[in-house]
Amino acid sequence: MSFSPPPPPVFVSENYNIWAVKMKTHLQAHDLWNVVLNDTEPPPLRANLTIAQIRQHSEDTAKKYKAMSCLQSGVSDVIFTRIMACDTPKQAWDKLKEEFQGSDKTRQQQLINLRRDFENLRMKDSETIKQYADRIMATVNNIRLLGDEFSDKRIVEKVITTLSEKYESKISSLEDSRDLSTIPLIELINALYAQEQRRANRMEEHFEGAFQARSRELKLKLKLKLQRQEALARKEREMEEGCCQEEVSTLSCKQLGHIEKVCNNKVRAQPQHQNQAQAAEDVEAQEEHVFTASYFASSSKISKNWLIDS
Repeated sequence: MSFSPPPPPVFVSENYNIWAVKMKTHLQAHDLWNVVLNDTEPPPLRANLTIAQIRQHSEDTAKKYKAMSCLQSGVSDVIFTRIMACDTPKQAWDKLKEEFQGSDKTRQQQLINLRRDFENLRMKDSETIKQYADRIMATVNNIRLLGDEFSDKRIVEKVITTLSEKYESKISSLEDSRDLSTIPLIELINALYAQEQRRANRMEEHFEGAFQARSRELKLKLKLKLQRQEALARKEREMEEGCCQEEVSTLSCKQLGHIEKVCNNKVRAQPQHQNQAQAAEDVEAQEEHVFTASYFASSSKISKNWLIDS
């Protein structure tokens, strides 16, 4: 089964260390990495060579140009202008390495800073074990990209000694059952992650129970509130229907415990006022008739006593 490697990764001036690892693998897949490292020319052809030897010599000579083509294709146009004057793949590789990774002195300073960062790493209380492991591995990978060897054993020791207190019981259990100096890093992380998940499940059940209790309490308070509202509404209805209130009287009937707008005596009281007004009018009319009759009677009586002078 034939294998066709993918096109080379393209370097655009960022993350050189990652690109260098990818490009190295790409060149190895095409059997061109030795050409970049050694920068040697194949020996000149001798006389009386076989066809196979001539073909091999041609292939060795072409490797130089194949490697150069891979490097030129693996950088952007801006980066290409910096290596286009190079004659060999090694010259192009070293130029990129010096410019974007720095000299050996610069690389050593970077390693010192990264090692200091690694030693200062501590797990935060708000972090999960996966998040903390990712932070550690990010620093370790940067150290490894600069060419420094960093063993998994050292990473395991770092994880164990910098965990938060909530993992102490699990570490003690692992110490009793395993040799922590030989435990693989991934096995340690998975064991701690499993304990973390169990704790999270218990907390979730606790919160769910507390939530249900709180929900029942709120429902009970709401029920009591509705009952109080219904009692107040019922009391207001009873008051409107004429329930006794010692300090309330209507203007119509002047009786305690009656409400003006629903007083039953109010309807009967209104005709009484009308009858009284009608009676007063009748009395006044009678008085007028009596006065008129009296006036005419007096006038008649006086006229009978007049004397006629003849």
